[in-house]
Amino acid sequence: MSHDQTHLMLPADSAWLALENPRNPMAITVMMRVDGLTAPRLREFLRVYWMAWERFRYMPVKRAPAWWWEEDPVFDLRHHLDVVLDRFTESSLQEWVSARLNQPLPLYRPLWKFWLAPNAEDGAVLLLRLHHSYADGVSLTGIFDRLCPASPQQHPAVYGARQTRDLSPWISAAKSRIEKLVGCDLTGEASTEESLKEESGGRGGPEGKLLDQLARNGLKWANEFSDFLAEPEDTPSDLKTPLLGRRHCRWSVPVPLDRLRSIAKATNVTINDVLLGCVAAAVRPRLGVTGAALEDAVMHAAVPIDIRSRLPEDLKPEPDALGNYFGTVFVPLPVDGESGLERLYRIKQETRRLKKSWQPGIAWALSSCSTLIPEALRQPLSDVFYRKASAVVSNVPGTPEARYIAGCRITEQMFWVPQAGNIGLGVSVVSYAGQVQFGVVADEAVLADPEGFLEDCLQELSEFPGGSPIVV
Repeated sequence: MSHDQTHLMLPADSAWLALENPRNPMAITVMMRVDGLTAPRLREFLRVYWMAWERFRYMPVKRAPAWWWEEDPVFDLRHHLDVVLDRFTESSLQEWVSARLNQPLPLYRPLWKFWLAPNAEDGAVLLLRLHHSYADGVSLTGIFDRLCPASPQQHPAVYGARQTRDLSPWISAAKSRIEKLVGCDLTGEASTEESLKEESGGRGGPEGKLLDQLARNGLKWANEFSDFLAEPEDTPSDLKTPLLGRRHCRWSVPVPLDRLRSIAKATNVTINDVLLGCVAAAVRPRLGVTGAALEDAVMHAAVPIDIRSRLPEDLKPEPDALGNYFGTVFVPLPVDGESGLERLYRIKQETRRLKKSWQPGIAWALSSCSTLIPEALRQPLSDVFYRKASAVVSNVPGTPEARYIAGCRITEQMFWVPQAGNIGLGVSVVSYAGQVQFGVVADEAVLADPEGFLEDCLQELSEFPGGSPIVV
């Protein structure tokens, strides 16, 4: 392979390959309902627009001690699209999507694939499986925002991105940030600020103020990291049982976004708080914990947080760039709360606290380090994350208006993100075109009835002030 056909993968991307397990594929699943989408339309769309992102021609290859992007020398779009002509009912579609979700992507090709079921009941279904090493949910929604205009007559105007081969600017920027934080040159020489301090003989003036700021930053990092490690692990429950590796996914009926806005306004919380309150209510009866044990129960939801806006300018990715730029916060869910309002206000307190923390950045940095340490030590690092949560809850914001793909209207869209380690429950909340849908994916050992879980989420909405009964 020539240099142009292979290059080093960033640690934040390769971290997902270190977590890969044949029984637990680290892939994002996207499902869309698209009116009238046909195989010829989709093939042309993929050929012209989707393939404008060069990364989709590359596959990850392990070369000790790192992962590399390597161009597929025999790439053929036909390997990445299956057309399924079955006339799926809603129930058979759910089982078919679940089967695809459990299916690992072949490692000898780029790790993504589309399926089109044009004859499904209630409209064509488009399914995408994409390995998390290629992109996070924000990158992926950004692609669809570019490629799916608000009018069937409109064509995508700006789209695609070259695959970055030169990582030196990113590495240089990261090195500069670390040097500013610790106050010394990574080559071993004192930094300019340190030298100026020594010359001035004290901490007065602008140089001293800068050093004081660095010291405060260092102390905050230490405190935040200590808090992160000290966060208690979840109470043993039915959600923490050994996994079987067989997962099922389900999705709810759409709920008007205005209904959630009404609840948030009536209770003086955010929409995200309302959604987490619904998850807490649905989780509570499924812990298998009652009485005094429930009063002391600890249960966290791992919530992905986009950190792009928090990165320095020289570290921020380009608007069309693929990659993984999110950290994780562990939100305590008040499963011991007796009422929906109590749970809601306690969640509000926790989310306000976490909004000010550096925990997402710390989590992003730790996960990025996973491929840089020996494999024998990798599991203890992973355990730091996955023992602290019993579920993953992701919120995927879509466009406020309906979009069109290949000239066909998208009526619904749903995302499911992978659950690493021993987490067996994932809840996705997706907003699109003025409506919200809940999705759940669960290991059989953890949740035997994902449909009932969704019903409890929707039932909780009707219990809040400003809510109303929802027909499931």
